[in-house]
Order: sequence, then structure tokens, then C-alpha cells
Amino acid sequence: MLDYNKILKDFISYIIVEKGLAKNTALAYKADILKFVSFAKKNNLLIEDLQHHDITNFLWESKSSGLKPKSVYRLIESLRQFYKFLTIEELSKNNPTIYLTVSKIPQDLPQMLTFDEVANLLNSIDNESQMNVRNKAMLELLYATGLRVSELVNLKVCDVNLQDCFVRVLGKGSKERLVPFGQKAKNFIDIYLSKREPILSVSDNIFISRLGKKISRVEFWRQLKNIAKNVGITKNITPHTLRHSFATHLLSRGADIRFVQEMLGHSSISTTQIYTHLNKDKIIEQHKLYHPRG
Repeated sequence: MLDYNKILKDFISYIIVEKGLAKNTALAYKADILKFVSFAKKNNLLIEDLQHHDITNFLWESKSSGLKPKSVYRLIESLRQFYKFLTIEELSKNNPTIYLTVSKIPQDLPQMLTFDEVANLLNSIDNESQMNVRNKAMLELLYATGLRVSELVNLKVCDVNLQDCFVRVLGKGSKERLVPFGQKAKNFIDIYLSKREPILSVSDNIFISRLGKKISRVEFWRQLKNIAKNVGITKNITPHTLRHSFATHLLSRGADIRFVQEMLGHSSISTTQIYTHLNKDKIIEQHKLYHPRG
């Protein structure tokens, strides 16, 4: 019988190091495989000897327990990668996942802000306090670059090039990319840095709390919620909403999708194409609204 604890540890290393998956994704895969191992033990099955029907029984049991379609989709992908690893390591001669099929999960269109809503959000923050200046600099940079919130809060001072106006980002799977930003974001970052200058040595992170520590994702999300509420935005806004808005606004004004893909840090252009669907929906809406026979 295989040592499942060791195998799982080696599998996680494999998908992080060799497959380049992000740590959070790897942890999700780990949780899926732990459920699978538990299922096998409960049914006195050896993972290295499982057949196709054993896998489908596990998936059916998971689905019957209330697992959502997107989670089932990921569960299948976790099993595929796990058995690929077992096959490479010659720990299993049989790959019971090879004939697994799954319908493509419909992708929810992301929530986004209009041009006016973004302008109202950004223009509503005054420069009276250091926290306000920090929040404004963060939001301006977020909308200017489309960064993930984790990328934003982890930015170091040395990652932001104010002379040439670009940020160096370490994204998912430890992939580095350079993303440009405009003059407005530069101006507010300059103002913010001039106000936080006395405590620069406390942290290498550019965006910090009152205590001089790196601002957390939760705290930034809370600040954004309050700002949106104050300007009357009723949408369920998150930091990711500005990332979605960044991509959609660029594409709607004619930006090349491959440049947008690069700036967002998407490994596949199919991920970026969801924002073109948003534009198509807007076109259809406008046609119905204004065409005399719409």
C-alpha cells in the first residue's frame, strides 16, 4: 500500500514547482485529494488499483452531497492531475481518469463599474488624512493596472517605478510581469509616499497600515466598501470589481486583447475573453434600446 501522506506532499510540490500553480490553487487541489483518499479508505479501495467506475462513484457521491458544478469541475481536474502524477512516478499503472468527461461550466460574467461610477469612486476621496491618501493611491493604481488585490497589497516600494510609470508584479505561479500605469496614478502615489516618508523604514511594502505594517486584503476591501457606500454605489463591489472594470473599459475602447491578457497576467487568452462577452452584451442592449425595430 502506498504512503498517501508522502505522495500527497510530493504531488503538491509537483503542481507548484513543475506545473506552476499558485499556492492557493495547490491547497484547493490538496483538499480535493484528501476527500478522495478518505473515500477510498472508507470503501477499502487502493488508489493505485482504482478503476473508472470507482472514480465516477466518488464524483457522484460528491455531487449528491451538494457540491456545486464548479467545484465538481475542479474536483475532476484535481483527480486528473493527481493520476497524471502517479503515472509519471510509476506509482499506478492504471489511470482511471483518462475517460472522464465534463460539460464546460458556464462562466459567470463579472460585476463591473461604469466609467462614471469609477470616476465618482476615485474623485470622492479627499486628501485630508494619510489613510485617505493611501486609499486613493491604491484605488488609482488598482484601476490603472488591473492588479489582483493580493498583488496590490504585496507590492514593495522597489516594485513601483515612478519614473517610467510601471509596476513589477509577482503573480500567480510566481510569474513576473511589468504593468504600466498613467499620470494620475503616479501623482497620487507621489503624494502618498511624501506623507508616509517618515516611516518608510518600518516596512518594505508600499501600502501600509497606521502601525506601519502591510495593509491586509480584508482591510483594503473594508475601506473600498465604505467609499463605495458613501458615493451611493449599490453594487456588491470588491477590489476584483476594479480589475474587471479595468479590462472591460480597455477592450471597449479598442485595446488589443493580447495586451490586456498580458497586463492581467492571464496564462490563457480564453480567460481574458470573458470581458469581450461583456462588451457583446452591451452592444446587444444598446441595439435593442435604440434600433427602431429592436
